[in-house]
Amino acid sequence: MRHSDANEHPSLVLVHGAWHGGWCWQRVVPLLQAQGLTAHAVTLTGVGERSHLLSGQIRLSTHVADVLGLIRARELKRVLLVGHSYGGLVITGVADALLKRAEPGSAEVAGLVYVDAVTPHPGESWSSQHTPETVAARLALAQDKGAGVGIPAPDAAAFGLEGADRDWVNRRQTPQPLGVYQDPLHFDPAAVAALPRTFIDCVAPALPTIAVMRQRVRTEPGWVVHELATGHDPMVSAPQDLADLLQQAALATRP
Repeated sequence: MRHSDANEHPSLVLVHGAWHGGWCWQRVVPLLQAQGLTAHAVTLTGVGERSHLLSGQIRLSTHVADVLGLIRARELKRVLLVGHSYGGLVITGVADALLKRAEPGSAEVAGLVYVDAVTPHPGESWSSQHTPETVAARLALAQDKGAGVGIPAPDAAAFGLEGADRDWVNRRQTPQPLGVYQDPLHFDPAAVAALPRTFIDCVAPALPTIAVMRQRVRTEPGWVVHELATGHDPMVSAPQDLADLLQQAALATRP
């Protein structure tokens, strides 16, 4: 992989999935930096090192605002938005917000990368394509063990992780704010679809709740699809492979 001049590529904004935090990217960020890329890993409100802020007031719009806040604070001019799992919903909302802004200095969206992630249609929520059994189980778990405000984390074995990697993730996972689970996202689908969009499909093992998204990106126009022979947390289980695909996506957006 060749190294790029810093002016040739966008800044990568890394948005984690449910129960995770910015910590989950720590194996990937140094690899991206070694490839000449700039990457910023956000932690969404209520999880990770911000788990002390968990409350029933957190909504999808809160997490969209978290990412927009990072982009503003870092004064990023051109961004490649990378969302893992639930984070795909968040980056779609961020892209829509940035595309609608008219004020000078608003960041340009170079593209979107969905890492085994939700690829929403307007009006859908994180839960929209889950089975009724999955939705009922998560809502019940939130009430039973999450004090009605958080969905407790599953064992990381569900993400295809084993041994030390499984333990590493299990130690760090925190409850996911319940308010984001059924919160719908409304956005301009034509504007988002006009952006370069990449889907990284983690197939070994394939997470069942992403099945609808895998089909969408193969039947709807405009998608670049890559498969990775790893589980749902490639930033943990296959960081170099993931970094290489992110570099490829970043270089493909050069003006």
